[in-house]
Amino acid sequence: MSTLYNQSEKNTYKSYAYLAGFIALIASVGWALSYFYQDVTILYIALGFSLITSFYSYWNSDKIVLKISKAKPASKEEYPELHRITENLAISNGLPKPRLYVMEDAQPNAFATGRNPEKGVIAVTTGLMERLERAELEAVIAHELGHIGNNDILISSIVVVLVGTIVLIADFFFRMAFFGRMGGGRDKGGALIMVGAIVFIILAPILAQLLKLAISRKREYLADSTAALTTRYPEGLARALEKISKDPRQLKTANDATAHLYLVSPFRGKEQNSWFRKLFMTHPPVEDRIKALREMS
Repeated sequence: MSTLYNQSEKNTYKSYAYLAGFIALIASVGWALSYFYQDVTILYIALGFSLITSFYSYWNSDKIVLKISKAKPASKEEYPELHRITENLAISNGLPKPRLYVMEDAQPNAFATGRNPEKGVIAVTTGLMERLERAELEAVIAHELGHIGNNDILISSIVVVLVGTIVLIADFFFRMAFFGRMGGGRDKGGALIMVGAIVFIILAPILAQLLKLAISRKREYLADSTAALTTRYPEGLARALEKISKDPRQLKTANDATAHLYLVSPFRGKEQNSWFRKLFMTHPPVEDRIKALREMS
C-alpha cells in the first residue's frame, strides 16, 4: 500500500509542474504576440485575459459544469443511501459533506467539481447507482472525495480555462497575422510572421491539450489511491472500474470540455481506434488503474 501512496505524492508535485507549464505557455504566447507586433500592450492583454477568465472560472466552474451535464440536486428523500455513504466517507476524510447531484443517464459514471472542499460537489449518474454494489459505490464516492480533498477540482477548473485561453489567443494570433491589422502585419515581414502564426496555431493548442491530459491522468491515479486508503478495500474500486469501463453506452451530456472530470472516460470505443487517439485520452488506461489497485490488496 505504501508504494502507491508514495507515488501519489510524486504525482501531486508533477501536476503542479504541468500547471506551471501552462502558465509559462500563456506568458510565451503573449510575449510572441508583443514581439512580432512591437507592442508590449499585447502581452498585458494576454495576461489580463487569462487572469480574468481564471478568476471567473474559480467562482463559477461548478455551476457551468453542472449546467452542461444537466445534473440536478439529489434530495435526501429520494436518494437516502447516496447521502449516507457520502456523509460517512466525508467524516472519515475530515471533509465537509459535498453537495450531491444526479444525472439521468444509463451509463455508470461520476465526477467532482467546485472551487474548494467547502464548495465541493459530487455528481453521479442514475446508471451508477443502479449498476454498482454498495462497496463499489462507496469506492467511487471515496474516489471523488479524493479529488475534492486533494484540491484536484480547483486545478481541473483552472486547466480547462487555460486550454481555452491558449486556443483563443492562438486564433487571435493567426487572425492578426493573416489580416495584418497590427504593427503593419504584412508590410513588416508579413510572410515570416504568417509562417510563424500557422506553426503556432497548430502547435500551441495541441501542447496545451497534452498538458491538460497529463494533469488529468496523474490526478486519477492519486484519487484512486486516496479511495483505496479511505475504504481500506482497493478491490471495491477495482470492480467498479471494471463494470463502468465495460458498459457500452455513451454518456449523452459528455463533451470534450468536461470529459476529463469523470471517473472513467464517458466516451466509448473512440480511444482504441489509433495511437493518435490514445495520445489524447483524458484518462489513464483502466487496466493500469485496476492493476495498481489490486497490487495494494
